[in-house]
Amino acid sequence: MIVFDLQCRDGGETFEAWFRSGAEFEEQRDAGLVQCPICSSANVDKAPMAPRVPRKDSDQPITRLAALQSRLLKDSRWVGDAFTDTARAMHSGEIETEQVHGNATLEQARSLLDDGVPVAPLPLRVTPPNQVN
Repeated sequence: MIVFDLQCRDGGETFEAWFRSGAEFEEQRDAGLVQCPICSSANVDKAPMAPRVPRKDSDQPITRLAALQSRLLKDSRWVGDAFTDTARAMHSGEIETEQVHGNATLEQARSLLDDGVPVAPLPLRVTPPNQVN
């Protein structure tokens, strides 16, 4: 599907419409099936459109979030499925405290929080180091 901004050549109104393809728009327009929603004129054509193409150096929110998470994890050690046990052991003083990240189910995370263990979810999914190519 493709969306086009269309313009009535009689009244000047601009509106948008969806088509399967550019060719389908042409076929429907030539058959008089595309009409202005204001004045019902079939004298309709595509309005000038500028595509929205992000710049390569674009500062998109997801890019900023990924960069932030990368900085947060820079000095953190991946513990995988042992995250819950590791966090509890650090909290109780059984092992030395350090920055770690890994996997936990929602129930495990709630249990850690209920027990006073400070944990927080990461905003983006983390690929385990052994799965990075």
